[in-house]
Amino acid sequence: MTHTFKDLAIFLKKKGFIYPSSEIYGGLAGLYDYGHLGTLLKHNFENVWRDYFLNLNDNSFELETAQIMHHNVFRASGHLANFADPVVKCSACEFTERADHFVEKTTKQRTEGFNPEQLNHLIEKHKLACPQCKKTLAPVTSMNMMFPLNMGVGSTTTAYLRPETAQSPYVNFKLQYELQRKKLPLGLALIGKAFRNEISPRNLTLRQREFTQAELQLFFNPHLVDEHPEFEKVKKYKLRVLLEEDRKKNAVVERTPDELHKKGLPKFYLYHLVKIQQFYFDVFNIPPERFRLYQLDDSEKAFYNKYHFDLEIDLHEHGFTEVGGLHYRTDHDLGGHEKVSKQSMEIFDEESGKRFIPHVLELSFGVDRNVYSLLDLNYHDDKERGNIVLSLPQNVTPFVCGVFPLLKNKEELVALATNIFATLRPHVKCFYDEAASIGRRYARADEMGTKYGITIDFDSLNDQCVTIRDRDSTKQERVPIIKLREFLQKEI
Repeated sequence: MTHTFKDLAIFLKKKGFIYPSSEIYGGLAGLYDYGHLGTLLKHNFENVWRDYFLNLNDNSFELETAQIMHHNVFRASGHLANFADPVVKCSACEFTERADHFVEKTTKQRTEGFNPEQLNHLIEKHKLACPQCKKTLAPVTSMNMMFPLNMGVGSTTTAYLRPETAQSPYVNFKLQYELQRKKLPLGLALIGKAFRNEISPRNLTLRQREFTQAELQLFFNPHLVDEHPEFEKVKKYKLRVLLEEDRKKNAVVERTPDELHKKGLPKFYLYHLVKIQQFYFDVFNIPPERFRLYQLDDSEKAFYNKYHFDLEIDLHEHGFTEVGGLHYRTDHDLGGHEKVSKQSMEIFDEESGKRFIPHVLELSFGVDRNVYSLLDLNYHDDKERGNIVLSLPQNVTPFVCGVFPLLKNKEELVALATNIFATLRPHVKCFYDEAASIGRRYARADEMGTKYGITIDFDSLNDQCVTIRDRDSTKQERVPIIKLREFLQKEI
C-alpha cells in the first residue's frame, strides 16, 4: 500500500527522525531539526558519501569552511545580482508563492528557468487566479534569496550566509592547489550548511531555508575534458538518462557512455555520471525504475553550466524530485573571483606546458533531500506485522542490531544480554532494549530501521547461542555467541 506524505511526516516525528524546529513556539517555516535517529541516519549518509566520492580520485580532500562569507565572494559569483526567485502574490489576500512552482503545478508545464515576463504570460494565458480567494494575481516580481548579516558592533560591514557551499572551495582553490603540489585534477569536497530565504518552503526537508549540501568540486585541465583514464572500464555501462530529445515521450532511455560521447558529451563528464548512478544503485539499492539522470536544456540550466544533468528520484506523492546534479561550470567561478579579488587564478601546468584557469566539474548532492528519499522509499506499512518497517540499507541505518533479553526480570538473561551488548557496541552500531514483550521490541526495531534483532533466551544459557531475527524476512537463526561479531560484520 502506498503511503502519503502526511503518513511519513507523522512517523518521522513520532520516531525521532525529523520534525519542525522551535516547535514549542510554533516553529519556523523551512527549518527542521533532526532527532536522535535522524541525526545518526544523516551522519551515516554523509560518511558513506565521503568514503565513495573522495576515493574516486587520489587527489581529493575535504574542507571545513566558514558559513559566513565576505560580500565580494557573492559579487564575484553573481549571487548578489542574479540569485533571485520569481514571486507571485495575490492582489487581495496574503497568498504568496514561488511563481515558477505555482505555474508549473497549475499548468503541468515545466517552467524551470522562466523569467517573470514569461511567467506573467503563462498566468494570463491560462487565466490563473489566487488559489485561496480566487482574486487576480499581482504581476510576478523577483526576490533575492541571500541572508545578509551585519558584522561587528556598530559596523557597516555586510557579510552573507552562503547560499551554496560551492563558493568555499573556489576561494580556497589557489592555496589548496599550492599545498597539494600543484597537481590536477584536484578535488575539494565540502559537507556543510547553506542558507536561502526560500519564498515558499514546503514538503518537510525537500525545500528548506537552512539545509546541508555535500559537494565535490573537481578542478581540471580543460584541454583534457575529453579524457579519463578509467573511461574504457565504464563505456558500456547503461545510464538511465532523459535527454532533451526524450522529453516529448517523457521516457527514460538506457544509453551507454559510448553512445552519449557520440552525442557530444565529454569522457571526463560521462565517467562521473556513471559513478553517480552507481552510487545510488550499488551503495543504496535505489530501484532503477525510480531513478533518472535528467538533462537540462539551455533555458533551464545556469548560463555558466556547459553540461547539466539533475539526479532525480521518484518519490511518493512528489514524483521525480531533484536530489543533486552534475554540473560542468567551466571557469566561470574562478574567473569571477580573479576579476573581483584581483588575484590571478591562472596556473601553469607542467605536464602540458600550458597556462590556464582550471575548469570545474561539480558533483552536488542535497543531503537532506537524499536522506528524505531513503526514508520515503524504504517506508512500508506492513499489515501482516501490524507495524511500520523501515527497510534502510545497512550502511546508513541508525542501528544495525538490537540486543534483547527475552525477559527483563531474569537476572541471568539480563546479565548475558548486557555482556553481549558491551562486546558488540565498540564494533557494530547497536542498542539495548528490555522493555515490553519481545514482539513489541521487534516492532520498535523494525520502525527504527534496525536490520537484526538479537534475542537472548533460556537456551542461550546452555548452548551459548542467540537467536538472530532478520528485519526484512523475519527469518530467525541460531548463531553461537562467540561468532556473533563475525556474523554481523560479514552481513554488513
